[in-house]
Amino acid sequence: MKIHQYSERKGKIFLKYMTEFGVILNGVIFRPTDYHRREFELGNHLYLKGKVTEHPTYGLQFNQPKKVKEPSSEIVAVYKKKGTDELIDEHFTTENFQNSGLPQSIVEQLYKIHKSPNEEIGRYFQLNREFDQRSLYALKFTELYYFYKNLQERVTPEKSIKKLTGEYKSWTETLPFKLTGDQQKAIKEVAEDLKGELASRRVVVGDVGSGKTMVILASIVIAYPERSILMAPTSILAEQLYNEAKEHLPKDIKIALVTGKTSKKEDLTEYDLLVGTHALLYREIGEASLLIVDEQHRFGTVHRKKLQNLTESKSKKGVPHFIQLSATPIPRTQAMINSDFVGVSLIEETPFKKNIYTKTIYNRDFKDLISHINSEIDKKHQILIIYPLVEESENIDYQSLEESKQYWFDNFDDVYMTHGKDKSKDEVLKEFRTEGKILLSTTVVEVGISLPELTTIVIVGAERLGLATLHQLRGRVSRTGLQGYCFLYTKSREPNSIQRLKKFEETKSGFDIASLDLHNRKSGDLIEGVKQSGETFQWFNVIEDEQIVKDVRAFMGKA
Repeated sequence: MKIHQYSERKGKIFLKYMTEFGVILNGVIFRPTDYHRREFELGNHLYLKGKVTEHPTYGLQFNQPKKVKEPSSEIVAVYKKKGTDELIDEHFTTENFQNSGLPQSIVEQLYKIHKSPNEEIGRYFQLNREFDQRSLYALKFTELYYFYKNLQERVTPEKSIKKLTGEYKSWTETLPFKLTGDQQKAIKEVAEDLKGELASRRVVVGDVGSGKTMVILASIVIAYPERSILMAPTSILAEQLYNEAKEHLPKDIKIALVTGKTSKKEDLTEYDLLVGTHALLYREIGEASLLIVDEQHRFGTVHRKKLQNLTESKSKKGVPHFIQLSATPIPRTQAMINSDFVGVSLIEETPFKKNIYTKTIYNRDFKDLISHINSEIDKKHQILIIYPLVEESENIDYQSLEESKQYWFDNFDDVYMTHGKDKSKDEVLKEFRTEGKILLSTTVVEVGISLPELTTIVIVGAERLGLATLHQLRGRVSRTGLQGYCFLYTKSREPNSIQRLKKFEETKSGFDIASLDLHNRKSGDLIEGVKQSGETFQWFNVIEDEQIVKDVRAFMGKA
């Protein structure tokens, strides 16, 4: 298409494109760079790729397009109220469809869709149109097919520093407990990855308390005598992992804990395993063949890339294998989709069954709540109360941490308090673990803390949080098999909010929670680099269309 008009104002480039079909498209480029100013000069002829929408006032819109070197063989949907008959006749031919690489049956169905008349708006392909099951299947199949094709173009395997083939089964027999079937399966998948010539990338997804740590330790055993690096988002979590490594790993594996307090004089390259926080990124840590990142969503891409650069072979002969741990469960169908980009291991079993009673409570239930808290404290159990904000806000109809703290300090002993901006929060959590009865906090404790005696959590303003966050918070209790309690305090009377909390009460599995969450909101990039919903999939349903995933994978030879 040709750049027909060009203007720039208020940090935006405004364009009119003249297409080869004779159709004019309006466009805007937000946050333009010198690259955009150079490529989108007036009069330039370009091949562009993007989504065309129709604005009720400004007509056809083509915003933030991507430049491509040549016309794509992909099927293009044209959005226009009338005058599209000629375009469809010219471009939506069976020959063009067949060049896509799609199955013949899908091609024929797509051809019928674009040739089907619609009296009200002319023949055009619209997103809110109702289709029969065969047509809908063809659209979903096509969407997922191109998702996989685009994924393959982005993934470039790199050579691993070394094949890692350590024997781990005899080590698992030395453990004082039996691993679950899912743990064993995940370890087997990791072992298969690590022995490859190409650097593997795997995400181990497990619910809170599912035993992901033992998969981490098994991976380190497989890598030994090659070095491993394990990075965690907080010093308290790093210390927990360090202590478990010291307790369960073979004694000949030399382990060091690296935090901001670790002496700069210590030679970290002498250790077989480094367990640490962000502090690892600012030390000479030496080459490593295996990188492991726990709670991976807490780190940015820059952090993970820097860790890889610090540890990859200095002779540039390869990069480390990479394992990420996530306590944010995802639906099984989503895991199947992601598995071409990154290996996915799901740990759905837990070493012991958690028994957490969950209930939505209101102002009228406060007296009963206090009675319950006193009863649990009498049993030497601990209580966690989560507030939505640290300080008062006019926008939220709930007391903040600062507004509420005096009541708890006046009426209970051994009350501790912390929040995200508290520089001493790690010390507070450590002291509370052994000395405290009640902890007042914000969602800073969502991940990275193990409190064996914690049995009760109260979440203030629960309707304001996503289901995945609620589940993470609920997972803080009953970590050692004690009877647990989760109280969801709300002032809301909005039916949808109450219904959502009631559904959460009934749903215990994190993987089922993830499916519920996808019904309620866009999922975003649950695994870095792969979008599963929202703007990416307009037809395909991540929760319901598992069979279509199997069909597309079988057609593409991935089954």
